Amino acid sequence: MGLVILVVFLCFSSAAVVSGHTFHSYSHQQPIDVSIDLSKEPWFSKYGSQEDLDFSGHLSFSHLPASKCLEDNSTLFDIAVLGFPFDETVSYRPGARFGPFSIRSGSRRQRTNFWDLTWGKSPSNWGAGMVDCGDAPISAYDNSVAIDQMEAAYDTLISRPVLGGVSSAYTNTTSAFAKDGIEHPRIVTLGGDHTIVLPILRSLYKVYGPVSVIHFDAHQDTGAVEGRKDQERITHGSYFSIAAEEKLMTNTSVHGGIRQKMGGISQVIHDEAVGFITISSEDIDDYGIHNVIKKIRERVGDTPVYLSLDIDTVDPSLAPATGTPEIGGWTTREMKRILRGLAGLNFVGADIVEVAPAYDHGAFSNIYLFISNGPS
Repeated sequence: MGLVILVVFLCFSSAAVVSGHTFHSYSHQQPIDVSIDLSKEPWFSKYGSQEDLDFSGHLSFSHLPASKCLEDNSTLFDIAVLGFPFDETVSYRPGARFGPFSIRSGSRRQRTNFWDLTWGKSPSNWGAGMVDCGDAPISAYDNSVAIDQMEAAYDTLISRPVLGGVSSAYTNTTSAFAKDGIEHPRIVTLGGDHTIVLPILRSLYKVYGPVSVIHFDAHQDTGAVEGRKDQERITHGSYFSIAAEEKLMTNTSVHGGIRQKMGGISQVIHDEAVGFITISSEDIDDYGIHNVIKKIRERVGDTPVYLSLDIDTVDPSLAPATGTPEIGGWTTREMKRILRGLAGLNFVGADIVEVAPAYDHGAFSNIYLFISNGPS
């Protein structure tokens, strides 16, 4: 399961936010079907097929093959990258809807065939077929529609048949946990605010039943929803409470990096009732990285696991591009090491969320976490 963590590892590395880009749609143009002998053209006859440079080519995560998977089911994959550009339930600064684009922009300098010194291999060594499925078109005006769209998109991709690897190094990973006993693709989602996890957990429940959640964040996101009505209940600070109401999670979930201000001991009691234990940001100083990793691994055990990483886990001096910054966060090096220590857990999906590029005035946030729990 190291590949999902390694891809999250890449994702984290790539939340390098780039600002000032524009996008033009050419979807109205019809392709011209003309057969041409490329070998007779000046470029191809001189240079042939060339690999895109780090800063060039079509925008996809780490130069992965790209496909509009929701509209084209001909592309098979084992791991998909999917964008959810949604930020309608934030409580402070908006802008995370631009996160998927910025993470992809920041990923240009890394490729899945790059060998990593720490891992001793590259993501491609795991043999999984990976594709960037682009973004799900999501309503910016109706939250109930948007959440339903995200669930439908995730349902669609997680139900696709897997490619089954591109080499003999690939091994099945999810069939042992799926209700139907069939291998299902794993999806790494680029947010978007943290509410995107609710429709994702709803989709995962249909395939795996309740899952454990490893939740890296400055905030617990288990805000009480009693007394709230309809869509007012769903925010980026309360979605876990709703997931618990719907029994989408096990009681073996864990927060890491928490340092929010709380309303009192009742908030801690409620959080535990939702199914979490909490590792604070300062625990890394008191107990060390290895004990933090050990506590997380012991908590989730051999259950199917979903990994959710809010960029505000990292200290805002290193990753300012987020809507609700909190001082005293972990460093990027600490975050990378913790992620690597989780390789081998039974990951069924992952996300990186709350990247809001407008607040990264230096045009980069050194982030490095995407999929490191692939086949291993």
